Amino acid sequence: MNDITMTLQADHLILQALEEDISSEDVTTNSVMKEAVDGEVQLICKQDGVVAGLSVFQRVFELLDGTVKTELYCKDGDEVKNGQLMGIVTGDIRVLLSGERVALNYLQRMSGIATYTHEVAGLLVGSRTKLLDTRKTTPNMRIFEKYAVRVGGGYNHRYNLSDGVLLKDNHIGAAGGVREAVLAAKEYAPFVRKIEVEVENLDMVREAVEAGADIIMLDNMTPEQMEEAVALIDGRAETECSGNVTKENIGRLTALGVDYISSGALTHSAPILDISLKNLHAV
Repeated sequence: MNDITMTLQADHLILQALEEDISSEDVTTNSVMKEAVDGEVQLICKQDGVVAGLSVFQRVFELLDGTVKTELYCKDGDEVKNGQLMGIVTGDIRVLLSGERVALNYLQRMSGIATYTHEVAGLLVGSRTKLLDTRKTTPNMRIFEKYAVRVGGGYNHRYNLSDGVLLKDNHIGAAGGVREAVLAAKEYAPFVRKIEVEVENLDMVREAVEAGADIIMLDNMTPEQMEEAVALIDGRAETECSGNVTKENIGRLTALGVDYISSGALTHSAPILDISLKNLHAV
């Protein structure tokens, strides 16, 4: 996915989210607003962070009513501050009320991921190591969450199971070993696909190198084991380390000289960024 600017997939998922929130009608809004009244509401940041998902926020209202207008005062990737006015949404007050929660859910979640990723990526500045996400994403949110990682300064690992070969512990067990799994992947996968192998000890590292793996993921090893593994690989494969990597412990990995560090926490543990729609009034 190169961009999130209103792909058909994004529209489909946004519509599903709206249908989840409005199964038949917004009974609360309809009870207090009997007819269309033009209004506007302010988008206000309530916490410092990095914003992501503004186009998705805007699209929620457009899918409800194409006449709604959103004027934005910042863009994805900007650092925003507590109290900052980020934009104004104008349109039928009934639409502004009905779309508020879904629009903010996307924006808060995506901005939270971008903010957390930005913080973690900042700890790798000065090293050659790239920060990667994983497939540990919220179901039906992957396109949005992986985009938010990129906005925050991280990189995307494979988008889905069709993107690349990653032989994990259960694949290796099913194949009968590292060598057998790599050889089977080489025979099946197109030659343009890189083959990555997840390893948990130095014996598996040796076997992966000898089998010709393109990328070797050092999973849940101690820093000392990973240092020895990188020396053993000696440039014969790209290196990645993974396993419970968070903002609090990534510092111990930066000196290893690995090509990549992957962290599921970027998407599964990032808190939301607090953003609100406030001061709704008729115009």
